[in-house]
Amino acid sequence: MKYCVVFYVLLLSCTSLSAQDAVPLAADPKVEAQVSRLAEELRCVVCQNQTLADSDAPLAGDLRNQIREMAAQNMSDQEIVQYLVARYGDFVLYRPPFKATTALLWLGPFVLLFIAALSVVLIVRRRERPVTAESLSPADSQRLSELLKQEK
Repeated sequence: MKYCVVFYVLLLSCTSLSAQDAVPLAADPKVEAQVSRLAEELRCVVCQNQTLADSDAPLAGDLRNQIREMAAQNMSDQEIVQYLVARYGDFVLYRPPFKATTALLWLGPFVLLFIAALSVVLIVRRRERPVTAESLSPADSQRLSELLKQEK
């Protein structure tokens, strides 16, 4: 038992010694700034709801490295984005442009909101209608009074 405790203490102390500070992958801070800026604007094609900067997926890391290589070749932001859009489509953009192919993406939430509001209005109007009582036929009236007399 004593040896187990010593072993775990040594194991924990060794793991904390191996930690190092993160070093930027590119030697040029300008390139790293460009990579960070583009990684915030581009979507991870695996995660679909995260930017490249937020994603831990292996493909996101590969795309960040590819952006870093293109930035090191002095490609502009626009050229890098055009390359990625040509390869992955408008989906790779975190804010895709309004086009015929993305119209549903942009207008869909407003259409759903309109349908929901219209449904609420129709339901409220339906509930506001006064309930009209139908008059009973003489035979039904007599039967009702007989039933009420039986209960008493």
